[in-house]
Amino acid sequence: MATAAVVAAALPTTPATAQPSSSDALKKYNELSEQASKLNQDHLKAKDDLAAKQAELDKAKGDLANAQKAEESLRGQVDLLTEATYSGARFNQISALLVSDSQQDFLNRMSAINILAADNADALKKLTDAVDTADAATKTANDATEASKKLLAEMDQKKADLDKQLGEAQAQYRSLSQTVKKQLEASGDMSNISVPAGTAGRALQFALAQRGKPYVYGSNGPNSWDCSSLIQAAYREAGVSIGRTSYAQAAAGRSVSRSQVQAGDIIVYYSSQSHVAMAVDGIRAVHASTEGVPVKIADIDSIGPISVIRRIEG
Repeated sequence: MATAAVVAAALPTTPATAQPSSSDALKKYNELSEQASKLNQDHLKAKDDLAAKQAELDKAKGDLANAQKAEESLRGQVDLLTEATYSGARFNQISALLVSDSQQDFLNRMSAINILAADNADALKKLTDAVDTADAATKTANDATEASKKLLAEMDQKKADLDKQLGEAQAQYRSLSQTVKKQLEASGDMSNISVPAGTAGRALQFALAQRGKPYVYGSNGPNSWDCSSLIQAAYREAGVSIGRTSYAQAAAGRSVSRSQVQAGDIIVYYSSQSHVAMAVDGIRAVHASTEGVPVKIADIDSIGPISVIRRIEG
């Protein structure tokens, strides 16, 4: 994700002879890119929220189907018992006494009456419970359906906002001088860098291997990335599942201080937590910055104000 600091971290020091118009154009590009980056993360989060709600809806529909099936089965059982009671097998204590041939026959008939009554009562209770379960499942499914509709509308709106912002940022990028564009497009340090053993090292090795690949908003790789997809894919390569957005990654693992930063740590920037990078060591980080800037290494503190630092391993 981009801010003035993010893009500035990708650039060499601006020469003293640079024209104010170029500086102003780059500043405007930084601002537009930052806004687009935040909207990109918002859109990605809306997609995650919608997927979670749709999973909840699918479960609710499954629960409802099971409850309705159980209700149907129990209604059949109750209907059979009712038919047995009122169609030739209706007994009470007086009728049992009147038709019994002996004391033992009376006791047998009374036992049958009690069993029938108990079975009927049990079936009725189960049916009542099944109806209550079906009603609850129906409500849950209806609520999840409405929530999904709202989230879908929200996601569509965020996508429209993002597309508008991207258009403005891209137009501003086209207005930059060729000198500035070349500076932005440079891949930076592409040297071989040693990584530590273990999960963090494997994640970092993957992230470093992506240097030079372009930034694309919302991209999930493997040929282009946005900031959070790069971090997610790096840890997935190392066998660890983390969230897709920078917001989710800001809560992954455990918190460490700036002085404790080591290779593989996730560094989340800005109060909005809309940008994320991975520490190469205690000084440098690799990140997907913004459109027009490839994945590259930058000074940790030059990228932007740090919000949180998270350690996935150790």
